[in-house]
Amino acid sequence: MHFGWHWLPNILTLVRFALIVPFAIALNRGQFMLALGLFMLAAISDGADGFLARRFGWFSRFGAIADPLADKALLLTTYAMMALTDLIPDWLLIVIVARDLLIVTGALAYHFLIGRYQMSPSLLGKANTFIQILFVVIVMAEYAGLSVPDFAVPMGIYLVALSTALSGFHYVVVWSLRARREAQA
Repeated sequence: MHFGWHWLPNILTLVRFALIVPFAIALNRGQFMLALGLFMLAAISDGADGFLARRFGWFSRFGAIADPLADKALLLTTYAMMALTDLIPDWLLIVIVARDLLIVTGALAYHFLIGRYQMSPSLLGKANTFIQILFVVIVMAEYAGLSVPDFAVPMGIYLVALSTALSGFHYVVVWSLRARREAQA
């Protein structure tokens, strides 16, 4: 079997999937420094696989599907574990899950009622993901005993909720308008 470098982004995506379980275990055990390190490693692998795919044109159908799934699995697992261990309020997890369910439900409805589509993250969606990742780092750092400003976690909770709600609303508006145009065509 021939290994080509073009598979490297996919391997990094698989590494990100593989890091989810040890991260969740570390978080559940209160090993916040280890959890922070594993989360940072996963975040770096996400940036690296995207960079390599864009820089060298190493795109694949697998990567197009697996990369966003790995991102979503990591973030949903992280926020679920943070809620289960009382690091964040349960309502924040509900906001995040509700947004994701809304997007998936909308995408399925569009597919079955309108037709094929090319889903791509919006600028607001990317900003929301960045804010969610940054907030995880802040929470893990605080619980690991690193110096974090007192306002960072409480402010971060509301910032994550706001960015999540706004990006969810944005997707609904954009895809509703697109569906209306397609239906009229």
